[in-house]
Amino acid sequence: MGGTFEGLDGGGAAVALDEIEISILRSLAVQLLELIGPGDEPDADADPLAALFAEGPTEPPSDPALARLFPDAYRGPGAEEAGDPEELHAHSAEFRRFTENDLRARKRDDALAVVRSLDALTPGGDGGAVLKLTGEQPLRWLGALNDLRLTIASRLDITEDDEAGELFRLPDEDPRKPMVMAYLWLGGLQETLVETLLP
Repeated sequence: MGGTFEGLDGGGAAVALDEIEISILRSLAVQLLELIGPGDEPDADADPLAALFAEGPTEPPSDPALARLFPDAYRGPGAEEAGDPEELHAHSAEFRRFTENDLRARKRDDALAVVRSLDALTPGGDGGAVLKLTGEQPLRWLGALNDLRLTIASRLDITEDDEAGELFRLPDEDPRKPMVMAYLWLGGLQETLVETLLP
């Protein structure tokens, strides 16, 4: 899949997508929305201040992909040596309790922005279209592309980019091959979108 983002005059980015690419991107974004879940939306008559301080979960998700999307704040290389593990866990739980709901909402908004912008495309005679992103859309897309790559990397057990190179050489009959190709393609889209946004 060869589409790459290019800058637009006046800001923003554009990419030509064929019918299959549009379908794959939309399907992946919808799957990401399903993975993240609907969230706990406040009632229409709820106190906005109370909603602002609504508490979220304190434990990391059990699904490895969600754990990658919503990692512990005080975990990582060297964290255990830096302090008491129980204290670090308590700090992570407290941080998660007050941040995960907002983070989930932002990730849902990013994925939904991808779906909506793809649904708004007007296909040409070949079924393809040119996607133009302006305003906050490029940043929404960057967030969603990153989340999609993290999710796929989790499913493929990719922890470093060089592992993706090894997976790229998988034989075509390997059942992981389509997911690897999607991971690499999304990486190309993400990289070229970043390049269009750099000054």
